[in-house]
Amino acid sequence: MRKIFSAQCTLYLFTIILGLLIYACADMNKSAVMSEAAILAFHQQILTIDTHVDTPLRLKYEGIDLGQKYNPREVNSKLDYPRMDEGGLDAAFFAVWTPQGVRNDSGHAAIKAKALEIIESVENMVAKYPDQGAMAYTSTDAATLAEQGKHAIYLGLENGYPLGRDIEDLDFFYEKGIRYVTLCHTSNNDICDSSNDTTEHGGLSSLGVQVVKRMNDLGMMVDISHVSDATVEDVLEHSRAPVIASHSCSKAICDNPRNINDDLLTRIARQGGVIQMCLYSGYVLPEAPNPDRDSAHAALKAKWGNPYKLRGAEKLVYRAERKALNRKHPQILPTVSDAVDHIDHIVKLVGIDHVGIGTDFDGGAGLADCFDVSELPNITLELFKRGYSKSDIRKIWSGNLLRVFNKVEQSAAT
Repeated sequence: MRKIFSAQCTLYLFTIILGLLIYACADMNKSAVMSEAAILAFHQQILTIDTHVDTPLRLKYEGIDLGQKYNPREVNSKLDYPRMDEGGLDAAFFAVWTPQGVRNDSGHAAIKAKALEIIESVENMVAKYPDQGAMAYTSTDAATLAEQGKHAIYLGLENGYPLGRDIEDLDFFYEKGIRYVTLCHTSNNDICDSSNDTTEHGGLSSLGVQVVKRMNDLGMMVDISHVSDATVEDVLEHSRAPVIASHSCSKAICDNPRNINDDLLTRIARQGGVIQMCLYSGYVLPEAPNPDRDSAHAALKAKWGNPYKLRGAEKLVYRAERKALNRKHPQILPTVSDAVDHIDHIVKLVGIDHVGIGTDFDGGAGLADCFDVSELPNITLELFKRGYSKSDIRKIWSGNLLRVFNKVEQSAAT
């Protein structure tokens, strides 16, 4: 009798376990049975965050209005509220970008003033449409505002140059709403070495070490996009909180100095950080040969030199000529599939918990089939196509970033 009972229990337990396994696998395989309409509906339902857009540049310098829908093929704009609605984007970190300039007191004062003007322009634009969006400051604000039917607009400082050499300016910019700092841009500054410049500090400077520690104290995320490999190593050594790469890709897939190699990806993940996959074509794939476009751009560069140094009427003429050039010689863009290859690589290397999305829209990003924010659902379609589960996709679109954001807040000194 005992043996019969034992056999029945074994069969019963086997049936339960088999059922649980089938149920567990069901979510993983739903991409095979869900229609495109169902996937797009799912995308609209989940919380989505883009950790890097350069839209403030368009607001301040090109008169873009968040409440108006633009055609990105006609106007140099990739994000506005109507297209955020179409693309199902709930929240975005607006990058307060400033070019690197002279590293002295007057240079720092001037660029700090410019950064404050950009922040003010964002705040004024968001205040113009209070029913559509609001400024956001904490890791919970995105979800709270989404429940109210509003977009969450966060601020990040792209390039630590406006901080100058005064560590107290971190507190000042935190009070202004800045929630991450990209330590440098395409040139070295007083904080660290850039991935696109020569070696100066060998990573973080002594000031840079103080900056990282003070950011930890404030609950401000450290962004290692744009920095040199040695700087990433130093940041990981000195930061007690996980870090982010707000808009970077895998160097193993695309060997660009701005991308992150496998060793550093592993170390970032080991400390709990997250790499936000970028849609800037040059970081996704090496640019396809296009001799006519290349020669036209070379001629434009020879004529104008460094575009970041142009001012006033010269800058306007340069932009008009560049726009005409791009119309005449359009870039051969990578696809969403090419971009998701980076997600695949990072997931295989360090797991699903350490990858997200930071498009770099309005900073030059755009794919053939994800040219602006309205086409972001194409990423979700591709993820489903590749077998990512709903829970995986939620993590990629917001869960992983919010986990890091919350951890950074919790690690802050009281």
